[in-house]
Parts: sequence; structure tokens; C-alpha cells
Amino acid sequence: MVPSSDPIPLLIEFAGGTRLFRERDLVGGLPILQNGPPGTFVTFADGFRVSLPTDQIVFSDDSGAGARVGFGGMSFAGVEAERLIFHRVREMHPEDQLSPARSRTMVLSMRWVASISIEGHEVWTSR
Repeated sequence: MVPSSDPIPLLIEFAGGTRLFRERDLVGGLPILQNGPPGTFVTFADGFRVSLPTDQIVFSDDSGAGARVGFGGMSFAGVEAERLIFHRVREMHPEDQLSPARSRTMVLSMRWVASISIEGHEVWTSR
């Protein structure tokens, strides 16, 4: 995905060497309501994968040193016990396109993330 000229509401730059993996779309004759989109994962050099809320992603790129992912309806809540906490604050898609089992909170280890920016302003960095 390529960003528009507007700043990305929440941009997470993951640690160096990370890449993105997105499951393929299901192809079928009948839509599955409230199944949600295929999964998106950040993959680390050792093969470890972290699931991301695909329905919130508005930008993604892994052509540089590490994966970069922008989220449209998530907010950065802060750090708790060396974990970065993010909350879902608004939905980006109609309810029938979302999984009822979607999480309301995303928790990432500080070791997995290089930086966090909100609307173009860096608010947290591991450096």
C-alpha cells in the first residue's frame, strides 16, 4: 500500500530485518460475513511471526531495513512492562466485513519495534 499525502495516523517501524507476510484472499462463490480479512504478519529473521490487525492497516512497506506499517484506527496508549500498547479507537471497514473475534488491543514487545510516529511526529523510539 502507498500512503496518500496526508500523514499516517499511526506508523510503526519494526526492527531491522523484519518483513511482511499477508495470507492470500479466500476465493469463493459466496462471501463469508464477519470472517474478517486474511491475516497480516510481521516476520522476523528467525521465522518468528507477529499477527497484526489487517483491517486497520492503511499503509505497508518492507522494502527498506525493516517493515513499516501504518494503522488508521489505532492509537498508541504507551508503555507497560516493556510492552507497547495500542488500542482500537475506530473501525476502518463496515461491521459485516470484520471478525467479531477481533482484538481491541495490540501489544508489541519493545524489542520488535524501532519507532512509532503519530501523524508524522515520532513519539517513541528504541534508539
